[in-house]
Amino acid sequence: MSELLQIGLVAEGHTDFVIIEAASSAILDCSFVLTLLQPEPTQPTLGGGWSGVLKWCHETSKRHSGVLENDPTLATYDLLIIHLDVDVSGFDYSRCGHGFVLLAREQGWEALPCNLPCPPVCDSVNALTVVLESWLGTVTIGPHSVLCLPAQSTGTWLAASVLSADHQLLQNAQCDPTVEDRLAQLPKGQRIKKSKREYQRFAQQVTEKWAVVKTKCSQAEAFENGIRAAL
Repeated sequence: MSELLQIGLVAEGHTDFVIIEAASSAILDCSFVLTLLQPEPTQPTLGGGWSGVLKWCHETSKRHSGVLENDPTLATYDLLIIHLDVDVSGFDYSRCGHGFVLLAREQGWEALPCNLPCPPVCDSVNALTVVLESWLGTVTIGPHSVLCLPAQSTGTWLAASVLSADHQLLQNAQCDPTVEDRLAQLPKGQRIKKSKREYQRFAQQVTEKWAVVKTKCSQAEAFENGIRAAL
């Protein structure tokens, strides 16, 4: 492992990068560099969002087999993180385009939607994990890789760090896919719009309030445990 921890991140978007970097700062007691592998400006054809994560996984499965971190293109990283918001469990492949409905059938990917009654959120998390792993084909997630599956999104972690513990937006937050959108609709002075710039304004609070976030969001604790196990 390098003196400066090198972490590669596959994520839905740039706001997710901000929150995951802030969470990692709370978890890790060493210096690190978090590099966004997806979305990646030099490969615009993959796009962003959850479909971009799907495409990245599929492209990886076409060039490699075996343990993910043994892929030569990923050899410089001490840790790999693959992010997917749990609200994806309620989506359909048709959102990526009709071609992906056919590709899912051809590749034998697990079915979407796969969301299950919530609570408990763990049932949908487990089902989505199986789906994500199917996108990787013969590639397996190794001991130095970790899944980051915020429920229902990284915006929920942000909300848990900035709002009071009894705020109505946080009631059963992990089962509510609208938290991130509703955070942007709060009264002026409280609202946080979904943009990289806005999320960066509050990133330090995610780091400082990480213990609070974990009390509201079991998936935050699962992410922390995953990182500690992978290092």
